[in-house]
Amino acid sequence: MNGKPWLYRCFTKATISTGDQRQYGPRWVTSRRALLRVYEDRLECGNWKIPYGEVTDAVLYSFRSTFLRIPGYILTVTTPEKTYHFGLNGWGKFWKGELPFPVRRERGQLKFTWFSVAVRVLLLAYLLYAMGTWLWSLGWQTPSGQ
Repeated sequence: MNGKPWLYRCFTKATISTGDQRQYGPRWVTSRRALLRVYEDRLECGNWKIPYGEVTDAVLYSFRSTFLRIPGYILTVTTPEKTYHFGLNGWGKFWKGELPFPVRRERGQLKFTWFSVAVRVLLLAYLLYAMGTWLWSLGWQTPSGQ
């Protein structure tokens, strides 16, 4: 034992939902941001307590982000009542090693939903507008052709 009550802890984005959450989408935008604590007998994230004895399935999906190739994981933990999804940072060794609960490991890629594409397009349009407004305020103008 390392002298701490938990084996490992990290910040996470977490959501309770059914279906495949290996995609950018609205559930992750509104997800819980909290510390995930891994204990010998349970997971805790905020007021969620998930005893390993109640887990019917656990899958650790590893992926790399599309643009910067940053490693990450999504841990999906299923109980008879709920399915929890935890977005995890891929740096470090903890998730690569032996875990205190049975888990299947799978590789994959995060998919884009229509929502995530729309948000990115709107953000890019806003940034271009803001940059154009800023340049205009500095007196920068396109050549008039004279």
